[in-house]
Amino acid sequence: MSAEVYLGLGGNLGDPPATFRKALELLTAFSKVLKVSKLYRSKPYGFSDQPDFYNAAAQISTKLHPLDLLACLQEAEQKLGKKVIRENGPRVIDLDLLLYGDETLNLTDLKLPHPGILQRDFVLRPLHDLNPTLSHPSWQGKTLETALADLGQSYLLEDSQALEDPTY
Repeated sequence: MSAEVYLGLGGNLGDPPATFRKALELLTAFSKVLKVSKLYRSKPYGFSDQPDFYNAAAQISTKLHPLDLLACLQEAEQKLGKKVIRENGPRVIDLDLLLYGDETLNLTDLKLPHPGILQRDFVLRPLHDLNPTLSHPSWQGKTLETALADLGQSYLLEDSQALEDPTY
């Protein structure tokens, strides 16, 4: 049985839009890409002395268990040249497993839903593009739309643009 999964894509080194397109191609080896959000540019979060970030989200369908999916995402990041310099530091690509159906996990290597979704507009806005009424049982009835409306601080810098979305 397939699970509906939402991923976050982020990066600020090289050519993030091109890297995101390559990442989406790699995802097709272990999932079906259903929808891709617009592309957003945002101020860095946490460590500010670095280039602006680009962010997007993807809705996929997969038969993989969450931990197996995480391993595939990490392998894709490595293929795309990810090197961790410092936490919240510059990177070529970040593929975050944000939501895996209604699953709630609190493991050392994987927390679902991903912590911070409801507090970061650079995560919320792309997810909102995909499904504004999306909710998770742990959010106590809050949807992406209400979370975005309630959010005070903004990291987003400019209007969105299409991430040339090839058919997958």
